[in-house]
Amino acid sequence: MDVHTTSSEFLGYDQNGHPQFDTIRSPLGELLYQLKYRGQQTAPQVAEVLAEFFADKPNALSRIDVIVPMPASTLRNIQPVAEVAMALGRKLNKQVDVAAVTKVRETPGLKNIQDAEERRELLDGAFQAETSRVTGKGILLLDDLYRSGATANAVTLSLVTAGAARVYFLAMTRTRSNL
Repeated sequence: MDVHTTSSEFLGYDQNGHPQFDTIRSPLGELLYQLKYRGQQTAPQVAEVLAEFFADKPNALSRIDVIVPMPASTLRNIQPVAEVAMALGRKLNKQVDVAAVTKVRETPGLKNIQDAEERRELLDGAFQAETSRVTGKGILLLDDLYRSGATANAVTLSLVTAGAARVYFLAMTRTRSNL
């Protein structure tokens, strides 16, 4: 939908040695940042942006039976992608299934892994789709941030293997530099 950040300038290190940045986010990126890291209830505003995207795509929308949020890589009290998926489901009058895909084994953070094949291998078999929840259905797989597509590909493979009829992927934001 949009880039997550439009610029980020290194400012130096704080008193604890942590790098500090002056980061400017896109409007959608800022809404996601506030939801994910500041606990602000911006999911309805994010869902509104996503619903507008589908406003002129009735054919695609008619092929989606259920919205599935990407399984979280970090456990939080409130899962941002699931919150947005629920709000989007209400706006589009679509079922949301947060339990359709689960992460069945831990994976290391992929942020610093540059090699695409290594990323794929680390994610191989990490996700499992529940056959009874996805068989024959058109799935909208929703994620907050797209970087290389490795996680989206791994989850899509689990959905198709479990019998999903179609899988559409929508990332709310993307990094400025994809691997």
